[in-house]
Amino acid sequence: MKVHGFVQAGGGSTRFGTDKALVELGGRTLLARTVELVASVCEETRIVAGAGKYADVQVSIVADKWPGQGPLGGILTALDFSNEKFRGAGGERACALIVSCDMPFLTGEWLAYLCERAVKSTAQVVVPESENGLEPLCACWRTEAAAAVQAAFDGGVRKVTEAMKRLPMEVLDEGDWKRFDTDGRLFWNMNTAGDYEEARRVFAQRAIGG
Repeated sequence: MKVHGFVQAGGGSTRFGTDKALVELGGRTLLARTVELVASVCEETRIVAGAGKYADVQVSIVADKWPGQGPLGGILTALDFSNEKFRGAGGERACALIVSCDMPFLTGEWLAYLCERAVKSTAQVVVPESENGLEPLCACWRTEAAAAVQAAFDGGVRKVTEAMKRLPMEVLDEGDWKRFDTDGRLFWNMNTAGDYEEARRVFAQRAIGG
């Protein structure tokens, strides 16, 4: 079963103050880093974003069908796109790895493991759970989940975890992901300017071997 990758970059970055996808860490934008990471474990990788955004990025953009409706709209956009493009071509079932662009400490090893578990699972979504709860913006979905997600969305659901709970779900706990989390930051996401300064500090420390 193939796994197709999608990087979500459709948020408004309201708390951040500027487009956080385009800020740099270690000499590359956060968006470029995430795309490269996802592409290292997926068949094809695309960005889900508002129409017209990131036109100069050398990666295909899938226009968010529900801009302004939060990440669940972006997830549904990715699932719909996968069904239209890939299942239409050969009818083969597929998975979609859908990751937010603002998680700078994800690793290729972890994403590869997540995809491997999703391909083997009978669940329609495989998602890690940390001490903060489910981590819905780093999950792998079966493309056939689109109908149930659409029904939830049409019913007014906007919280990703609420939509997930309406699906056959497999949860990966600390026993599954802890070995990929060397410094306790695997699912840390960057929401504010203060978060960005902290991420820059960590990247600088890593660069000098600290």
